[in-house]
Amino acid sequence: MNGPGSAGGALPGSRAIPTLRPMIPRSPGILPKAWTAIAALALALACATEPAPATGVSRAGSTNAAAEKTLVVLGDSLSAGFGVDPSEAWPARLQERIRQEGLPWKVVNAGVSGDTTAGGLRRLDWILRKRLDGLLLELGGNDGLRGLPLEATRTNLQAVIERTRARHPKARIVLAGMRMPDNFGEAYTRQFEGLYRELAQTHRVVLIPFLLEGVGGRPELNLPDQIHPNAEGHRRVATNVWQVLRPVLAETP
Repeated sequence: MNGPGSAGGALPGSRAIPTLRPMIPRSPGILPKAWTAIAALALALACATEPAPATGVSRAGSTNAAAEKTLVVLGDSLSAGFGVDPSEAWPARLQERIRQEGLPWKVVNAGVSGDTTAGGLRRLDWILRKRLDGLLLELGGNDGLRGLPLEATRTNLQAVIERTRARHPKARIVLAGMRMPDNFGEAYTRQFEGLYRELAQTHRVVLIPFLLEGVGGRPELNLPDQIHPNAEGHRRVATNVWQVLRPVLAETP
């Protein structure tokens, strides 16, 4: 999500994404911050799909490393881990749990601070160039905070789901639901929350009812901006996600 006093920029003291020199043509329609993230993501996906020795061993026993699957988290600053160490963000916590259970999955964090559903959709084609076995879609919070039309948010999320399935038909898709604060009005907050349920039902994707369940609105689990989770908040978010995600990962052949 966005930081206060910024239209999608980072808060003071936030970590910068390392700048990489991309080897792919630059698109004028992509913002510099998102472009940097795309370059970093391309490198991460390349590493995730690089053939590995067939003798990888996890804590739970022997695993064929060459058969490792890739789960991409397409999100905003909630996924990017704004304001915390990358190892404390909930996608990294998920990777820890995956390793502990010996599941053959690698998490690739494609979170970009300030991103909207439209921004995520613009980045998607680059992400889909590499093999992808699962997509965890965590976008829409910034749309709501900016008061963008709900129909645009719905259309963009739907397009992400449809494009992903068109390129990777066997990929499992998990949608992270979001809610808006009550001061946005009863009608808007109800419709905003409802669009995630409707998308999940219409497109038969797995739904995390509310990503920030038990975290949102609790000062002790958030940074001073009361928008982004702190390290303990990310730990709670990881638990929310894991309760829904684990069966999906375990059941995927």
